[in-house]
Amino acid sequence: MDWWDAFVDWFMSLGEDYGVNPIIFGSLYVGAIPFFTLSLAWLIRNIRQGKPIFLPVILTGLFFISSYLYLIVAGRNIPFWVYLIIGGLVLFGIVSTLNKIRRSS
Repeated sequence: MDWWDAFVDWFMSLGEDYGVNPIIFGSLYVGAIPFFTLSLAWLIRNIRQGKPIFLPVILTGLFFISSYLYLIVAGRNIPFWVYLIIGGLVLFGIVSTLNKIRRSS
């Protein structure tokens, strides 16, 4: 067994341990990236043009946290440190996105 097989076995076992489907989590994580990027571009365009930003802000945030939201809603026995990491990632994402918006607008 090589390192890739060991990684896949470990990753798939997380689903059993925490009650989530790793394929769904991974699909949400990767699949939301283009939608996040498009909604961020929409948000920046609306800021530049002075148009309402409510919907693009909501969608950008939703696409950013979709995989974590799945983990929080569907997961069970999730260690507390995972919630701390999710919180840190979300906070970092918010700061990073706000900086990108400020530079682009």
